[in-house]
Amino acid sequence: GELERAAGVALVRRTTRSVGLTAAGQQLVDDTQASFTHIAQSFANARDLAGQPRGLVRVTAPVALGRQHIAPTLAAFVQRYPEIKLELDLSDRLVNLALEGFDLAIRHAHAPPETHVAWVLCESRSVLVASPDYLRRKGVPTHPNELAQHDCLLYLRDTPGQSWSFVKRGARAADERVIVAVHGPLRANNSEVLREVVRGGLGIGLLPDFTAITDFKKGDWLPVLPDWQPDGFFGERLYAIRPWAAQVPCAVQCFVDYLREAFAGGFPLAPHGSPKR
Repeated sequence: GELERAAGVALVRRTTRSVGLTAAGQQLVDDTQASFTHIAQSFANARDLAGQPRGLVRVTAPVALGRQHIAPTLAAFVQRYPEIKLELDLSDRLVNLALEGFDLAIRHAHAPPETHVAWVLCESRSVLVASPDYLRRKGVPTHPNELAQHDCLLYLRDTPGQSWSFVKRGARAADERVIVAVHGPLRANNSEVLREVVRGGLGIGLLPDFTAITDFKKGDWLPVLPDWQPDGFFGERLYAIRPWAAQVPCAVQCFVDYLREAFAGGFPLAPHGSPKR
């Protein structure tokens, strides 16, 4: 139409079955896309300055963490920021944020991707636990190597075999590391499932602290190998992560700040991994 007359060249290729860009049309899109993105961002920034933070924030988070610790914070967040709308997608798979349209991912990791903006929410660690009933029946392991003879409840991952790594606690023993191949009667891709079968006495489970402290009553589980720290399985910190951009939308920053406030205390466990009463 008018754009083609102004350009003096065909920008769209039309047939009876389809409409597509010509090479000139595609070049025009490529050359101007950054400018339109900048204009859209400028309007968003102007809206942020005009009043209350507003807009849609799409978030992906692990299932167990989302159910146990993010969901309980959402009502208060929406009451504080009534013009912000949230979409929370709970999934344990690692998604491509930009490709799938997410503004933010909540993940536990050792380090965030260098191509992303990341905020630390809190520290996180793993705990090795079993029920008193299981330990009475199968015995209490005194060294990580003994786990090879125990029923271990495993997180479902792509690799067919699985091993757990441990570091001896204490400054003088920091370099003492043991890696042991483990197996057992059940694998699951959700730490809540593993927590429940630990509670049922099925075996020894390696859980993230945010799952281990949730809904446990005194005596539901006992720490296993308290002198050894599980290492390298779950991430050491919880992060809020988003693809790198020159500016962070105000609504996204508000949600990140709110989560940092909500998670500031971490997931405190009593000495040697027992649940805090």
